[in-house]
Amino acid sequence: MGDIKRLGLGCMGMNLSNKDRSVETIHYALEQGITLLNTGEFYGGGESEMVLREALAGVPRDSYFLSVKFGVLPKPGGGIYGLDVKPFNVKAHLAYSMHRLGLDYIDLYQPARMDETVPVEELVGALEECVKEGYIGNIGLTQLPAKTLERAAKVHPIHTVELEYSLAERRIETNGILEVAADNHIDVLAFGVLSHGLFTERAMGNAASGRPGLFSPDNISMVSALKAIADERNTTIEKLVQAYVCAKHPNMRILIGTTSRRHLQDSIDALSLELTADDIQKIENAFPADKVQGIGMRDFVFRDGRMGLK
Repeated sequence: MGDIKRLGLGCMGMNLSNKDRSVETIHYALEQGITLLNTGEFYGGGESEMVLREALAGVPRDSYFLSVKFGVLPKPGGGIYGLDVKPFNVKAHLAYSMHRLGLDYIDLYQPARMDETVPVEELVGALEECVKEGYIGNIGLTQLPAKTLERAAKVHPIHTVELEYSLAERRIETNGILEVAADNHIDVLAFGVLSHGLFTERAMGNAASGRPGLFSPDNISMVSALKAIADERNTTIEKLVQAYVCAKHPNMRILIGTTSRRHLQDSIDALSLELTADDIQKIENAFPADKVQGIGMRDFVFRDGRMGLK
């Protein structure tokens, strides 16, 4: 099996309605050697943090590494309407998360997105103050341009940058951010490796629907080509594309968002699937990035807290 430390458990879907299953999955992850747990103050209106509090009660504090994102402003009925990453408000967000988690410090704290009107230097400076006061161990950043990450790293060491990456979403390979991360010794944590459900056998049932966007017939046709490769290796599409990320970027960590112990085990099993350079090329030929239609996550932009699209 590959290095289990490359996997992190994403807790976005965990809430009080699936609490028992989620707690079981968190415990299973820890038992298997996964130490990175990733959540957000806004996940389930704070319920993800509450579930983690229950799951981690009695668990030695040094046996897991907890990452928390902050800043997204949720609507009462669901969805989001803005972002608050103003430096003056950072400690308030942190205080609420620490209270829900029942912890006196958080290992990695990071804004969920960047606000174009908030200088990254000021935001990282506010987070650095929390580091000095012992409330957080490390600073992370998420979904930002390479130049912004470079500016941030000049203020304080950045531990992790969280980025969307998959066989269908490869823009980080060409926009310079991987190079900035490497130059500044910043860990890269990839989310969305299954491209929001596209790389699953269930998605192939949408082939005849004519649904636009990521699940377009053309994309599903390429997924079918991947299935043929997976069948040759006696594995699944899900395991194949996760093994692809592991093989192509050996230093990249992968975030697996699930409340299911079974789905988590699939990701663990994918670590054992070895792919050669020829295998990687074959997979990319079957699913070329320049042929993908639609995107998995819309390109939001925030200005003075207000949300828009690029």
